Amino acid sequence: MIATQSHIRGVLLAFLAYAVYAFSDASVKILHGAVPAYQAAFIGAVLGIVALPFIKGRGDRWSDMVATSNRWLWLLRFVCAAIGSIASIIAFTKLPMAEAFCLLFLLPCFVTILSVIFLKEDVRWQRWAAVIIGFLGVLVVLRPGFRELSIGHLAAATGGLVAAISIVAVRALGPAEKLLSLYGSALLGILFISGVLMVSDLTVPTAQEWLFLAGYGLFGALGNVFAMTSARMAPASLVAPPQYSQMIWAIGFGYFIFNDSVDMPMAFGIALIICSGLLTLVRERKRGTPLPTPVLSTDSQAALATTKAATSGNETEAAST
Repeated sequence: MIATQSHIRGVLLAFLAYAVYAFSDASVKILHGAVPAYQAAFIGAVLGIVALPFIKGRGDRWSDMVATSNRWLWLLRFVCAAIGSIASIIAFTKLPMAEAFCLLFLLPCFVTILSVIFLKEDVRWQRWAAVIIGFLGVLVVLRPGFRELSIGHLAAATGGLVAAISIVAVRALGPAEKLLSLYGSALLGILFISGVLMVSDLTVPTAQEWLFLAGYGLFGALGNVFAMTSARMAPASLVAPPQYSQMIWAIGFGYFIFNDSVDMPMAFGIALIICSGLLTLVRERKRGTPLPTPVLSTDSQAALATTKAATSGNETEAAST
C-alpha cells in the first residue's frame, strides 16, 4: 500500500514537472528571439545551478561534476547539451509550440536507431514499427512539399537527435556513472559553449526580457527537481509517459497566448507521434531496456539524470522488499 501511494505521488509529481517545463518553454518562446538563443541558453544554465544541491548525493563531492569513467563520452554529452539547448530554443522561437514538440518527440525513435548502430542492441519488429509510425506522424505534421520548412524545423530535429545521442552515451557509460557527473557534463557544456558564443554578440535584455529569461531558467531548474523526485518515488515506466502531457500544454499555450492553431492533419500526426513514443516505452519496459529520458524543457540534457535516479531508486526499493 505504501509503495502504491508513493507511485501515485510520483506520477502526479511527474505531471507537475512537465507542466513546469512547458512554462519554461513558453517563457523563452515569448521573447520571440529578442535575446540570442545561445545567450538565453547560458542564462538558463546559470539559473539551473540552483538544482545542484538536489542532485548531489550523499558522499558526492563537487569535483564529481567533472569526474567520469569515460572522458570521451562525458565530452560528447558536454557538446550535445549545448547544441541541444540552443537548437531547442531556436525551435520554440521559430515554430508553434506543438509543432516544435512534434519533432522533439522523435527522441525515442532516434534512440532506437542509434542504439542499433552504436550499442548493437537487438531491436525487434515492434520497436521498428514504432519508429516508422513516429516518422509517418512527422511527415503528416510537416507535409513537406505542401508547406515551407524553416530553420525552426531543422533546429527541433537537431535538438531531438543530439538528446538521443546523449542518452545513448549514458547507456554506454553504464549505471556506475554518478548523477552529478551526468548533470555536470550537460550544465558545464551549456555554460562553456554558450558563453564563448556570447562574447562577440552580447545583448542587454530589458527588464521584461530578464523576467522571462528568469522564468525560463528557474522553471527549468524546478522541473528538473520535480522530475528527479518523481523518478525516485515511482518506476521509470510510470513517470516517463506523462511527458506527453506537455503536448496539451503546448496546444493550450499556442492557442491562448501565441495565436497558434492545430488543424486536423496536425492533430492526427501528433497522435501518431505520441503513439510511437508510448509503444517504444512499453516495448522497452518488457525487454528490461533502460527507458529513454523524457523530452524536457529546452535544457533536456540536464535532466538525463532522472532516468538514472529512477533506476537506482527502483533497485533500492527492490532490495528493501
